[in-house]
Amino acid sequence: MPQIVAKRIYEPASPDDGRRVLVDRLWPRGVSRVRAHLDDWMKDVAPSTELRQWFDHRPERWPEFRRRYAEELKANPQVRRLVEFAAAAPLTLLYAATDKQHNEAVALAELLRAASEMPDGDQAPTIRGGTDSGHSIP
Repeated sequence: MPQIVAKRIYEPASPDDGRRVLVDRLWPRGVSRVRAHLDDWMKDVAPSTELRQWFDHRPERWPEFRRRYAEELKANPQVRRLVEFAAAAPLTLLYAATDKQHNEAVALAELLRAASEMPDGDQAPTIRGGTDSGHSIP
C-alpha cells in the first residue's frame, strides 16, 4: 500500500517525505520556495475558493466539506497523477492550515489511498460522508 501522508508545510522536510506536493490554492505565508522543498505545487487539486471559504475550517462542516471536495475532484485529471506519484514513492501532501485533522490535504490523502487500492480498470472508489469516507474520484 502506498504511503500517503498530510503534513503542514511549516514542519521541516524529511527524507521520509518522498515526493512533496503542496495542495493549497494559495502560497503559504512566511514560507520561501527554497524552504518549502517542493517537488510540485498542484493548486488545481485544492478546493475551489467558494468551497474553501464556505468550510472556513469549521469542524462541524467537515463531513459536508469532504463530500463536496470529493465531488469537485471527480473530473480532475491531477488526481490520477497524484495516485501515480504515490505508487512510485512515498507522497507527502503539504498544507498550511493550523487544524491538522480538518483540511484539504487530509481529505485528499484519504481519497488517494482509496484510489490506490483499486485494481486497474475497476470502478473508482467511493468515499462516503462522515469521518471515514466521502465520494468517488476518477
